[in-house]
Formats: sequence, structure tokens, C-alpha cells
Amino acid sequence: MLDANLTEQLKTYLGNLREPIELVASLGHDPKSSETKQLLETIAGLSDKVSASYDGTDERKPSFLIRRASNHDAAVRFAGLPMGHEFTSLVLALLWAGGHPPKVDDEVLEQIKELEGEFAFEMYFSLSCHNCPDVVQALALMSIYNPGVSAVLVEGGAFQEEVDARNVLAVPAVFLNGEPFANGKMDVSEILLKMDSKAGEKAAAKIAEKEPFEVLVVGGGPAGASAAIYTARKGFSTGIAAERFGGQVQDTMGIENFISVPYTEGPKLAAQLEAHVDEYEIDVMNLQKAEKLIPAKQPGGMHEVVLENGASLKARSVILTTGARWRNLGVPGEFEYRNRGVAYCPHCDGPLFKGKHVAVIGGGNSGVEAAIDLANIVGHVTLIEFDHQLRADEVLQKKLRSLKNVDIVVSAQTTEVTGDEERVNGLTYKDRESGEEKHVELEGVFVQIGLVPNSEWLKDSGLELSDRGEIVIDEKAATNLPGVFAAGDVTTVPYKQIIIAMGEGSKAALSAFDYIIRNAPADEVAQAA
Repeated sequence: MLDANLTEQLKTYLGNLREPIELVASLGHDPKSSETKQLLETIAGLSDKVSASYDGTDERKPSFLIRRASNHDAAVRFAGLPMGHEFTSLVLALLWAGGHPPKVDDEVLEQIKELEGEFAFEMYFSLSCHNCPDVVQALALMSIYNPGVSAVLVEGGAFQEEVDARNVLAVPAVFLNGEPFANGKMDVSEILLKMDSKAGEKAAAKIAEKEPFEVLVVGGGPAGASAAIYTARKGFSTGIAAERFGGQVQDTMGIENFISVPYTEGPKLAAQLEAHVDEYEIDVMNLQKAEKLIPAKQPGGMHEVVLENGASLKARSVILTTGARWRNLGVPGEFEYRNRGVAYCPHCDGPLFKGKHVAVIGGGNSGVEAAIDLANIVGHVTLIEFDHQLRADEVLQKKLRSLKNVDIVVSAQTTEVTGDEERVNGLTYKDRESGEEKHVELEGVFVQIGLVPNSEWLKDSGLELSDRGEIVIDEKAATNLPGVFAAGDVTTVPYKQIIIAMGEGSKAALSAFDYIIRNAPADEVAQAA
């Protein structure tokens, strides 16, 4: 199951165990159970602090419990095989159960321990889902460090009947005490924010105590990280307020056009961005959504950014890097059946539609790449494009047309996603040439129709926006407001690419530096007068 290299790495990791752990497996007579037993035997054979038994009685088979020998409450259960993207999650669960300290802030760990009540989590993941590991690891950590929290982490492909019965059509999918709790990527801080009603209030109080920054970056994607690093290197006090550090990069799978790096993946790049930012004295305020920008009244004055939790931050210069998000279809049924057949991440949710008929909406690179990926998993793909032709690169179109289980429909306007009140059962579109309405019976719809800038919160700020909602900037990344700069996908800069966003972020930072050194603080000007 594990090759020699991976086995040797695992042996090294297990050398960090501080306390004995027990692996208790519940197995059936199927091939997956045999593979599970083989994996656990391998793990137990790599450390004298690990023991394995195969007499568990859990109803999910195969599954196995990881627990601390001296404290059975410090435990977490995996159902199915946590391989692929989840192998790291398995290793971390082993280490945490064995007393190796997690790499999280002391505040977060304390918040986990202070949770009161009984919380039974069940979480479904797929082995190809790059958004799932954060959720798996967060729930494993909580289950091991709080006796009132239990977590069963289920590989959906091994329990298809269960997945179908619970209408799980998008992962990660989390249930709490038997009821739906959350869908989508979340880290431990985000989960705690949903569970702890006072978490937002505590964060706001902490932010209210902060001194004004010289530069405040709003947004934590590639543009924001680049901008913050550049201003910090100039010696300026710098803060980052981000709704989610890493931004949309966290949702990106394969990245093959980041020059000097032939291949990487979004979550890995986001982690590298965070590690680089941590090299400097940059105050990162994650999970903070900006709600309002109040510009300075005169050059050199303080700009103010009001956050959703009521707190506000001030800075002499502000760099806006709030990025963009996937565009919605905006048709009946899309919202109603989101996570019940309507999906936006083919890598994450594709395996849940194995053998089924799905549609991909969008004929650009993203849509065609999604259709190609899905064609290897699902039974049939119908690609629907509004324009009279596909807009993807020719090499992608050629690959798509070579696939026998793909139909391509152009000049088609999607008008409705239909369902049976439980899940998607079809899609209606209008032929834009004949005007005829047509219906396709299917079980999933993947939306891939471009991006929308995250700029709604700026509409009453006096900041100039384009008719598409993008922040209008000049060649120096300056906006129409003195001291306010912008970079990345939220701006009018053409070509929304990671590498371009990074360059634009550094440009905005250099422009902010130039602005600050040329404009004395407003209070100093007032005193001189």
C-alpha cells in the first residue's frame, strides 16, 4: 500500500510520538477492509508506540479509531482509507493522538478545549478533494483535544449508499449531531467561529486595540501577500485583513503556468504565501470581512476600513486586493440545489457523480478543463456554452472533442436548473438561434462561467469602479482616491492570473511607499500650521 519512500517518511514522523496510541479497526470481508488492515499493520510495524487490533464493532466497515492509550477520549475515527490528499491528515491525527503538539496558535487550542457541550461530527470527503484536508484536520484536532467532541471522517467513495442516502453531492460536507452543519473548505478557526457565538465579539475587541498601520492590505491572496511583503520590507508597519488567507488560490487545483515552478497546487501555494508573510512583522488578521471604506479627508490622513464584526482599522495607505469569486448562473434552481447537484469544483465533487450524467456550464478554459476531468469519472458530460463557439484554448478543445462521452452544445442559454426537491434532475436551456427550449435530464451541474470582483462593499466609498464592478486603477496601481491602491483580480488589470496578481501587488506596495514618503501625516501638517 505504501511505497518504500512513503514508508520511510512515515517511520520518521512516528518517531515524534510521545505517548502510545491504539488503532482499533472494524473490518468486513471486502477488498477495502483488506487494504485497511494492511495499512494499519504497516503503521503498527513502524513504531513500538503503536498497536493495532481488528476486533472493533463500529457499523461502518472498514473504519478505524485512532486513540491515545492513556486517554481514550483523545480519539478520532476514519471510515474508509485516508489516502491521496488525506494521507497527511492521517499522519497528523496519529501524531496528535500520540501527544505531539499541533502547529496552531495557543489561542485556538485553548478555544477548542473550552468548548462546552457534546458535539458529534460526521464529515464526508473524497480522495481527490483538495479542499477537504483542512476540514478533516480541523475536526480531527478538535476530536482529540476536547472530550466532548467526536469526529468520524468518511471517505465518501467507500460508502456510496450512505452518501446517496444523505444527499451528499458536494464535499467537504459536515454534519453536526446528525444535522447539516457546513459545506466547503473551512479551517479550525472558521469552524470554531460557527460554534462559538462569542468568537466574533472577541476578535472585534482584539482588533479595536490595534494602533493605526502605515499600510493596511485588505485581502490575503497572491496580490495581498505580495503587497504586504513589499511594504514590510520597506520598514512600514503593515497589516493584512483577509476574509480567507490565500483567497481563490485555495480553490485552485493544478497550477502549471507559475513561471519557474512547473507544477504546484493551490493549497500548497497558499501555504507558501502564508509562510513567506510570516517571515516579516506583518499583522495578519484572518477571517475578517471588510464592510466599508472611509477614505481620508486629506492626503496624509488616516483611511478607515470597517469590518463586518463592527471593528475598524486605520492606515495612512490602503491596498485593496479582495480578488474575485466564481460567477453564479443566476437562474431558478441554482441556489436551491447548491450542494445538492449544483457544484463549482469538479476536482472536489466530481467523484460523487461517478457513472452519472452531468453538465458543465461554460466553454472557456475552466469549463473545458472541468469537462475533460469529469469525463474520466462520470458516465456522460454535456458542455453548454452561451456563445456560438467554445472560447477555450485550441489544445483543450481538441482533447475535449476526442472524448466519446461528451456532448457539446453552443448558442445555448441556461434558463433553469430543475430538481425533485431533494436533488438536481435536469437542466433547461434555450437555443439562441431557434428560440426553442430544451431539457436535459442529468444529476449534476458544474458552473464554470468566470469571475465576479469582490467590490460590492466599496460602492459608497467614492472609489471609481468599472461597469463590471472592478476597481479602476492606473499604471501605478493607484485608484482615484489618494493613498488608496489596488491590485489583482478585483481591479481593471487585464488577464486574471496568479503571477500577474503578484506583480500588481508589489507594484501597489511600491506606489504606497512612494505616496507615504511624499505625504507627511495630516496631524504633523496641522501642528506645523
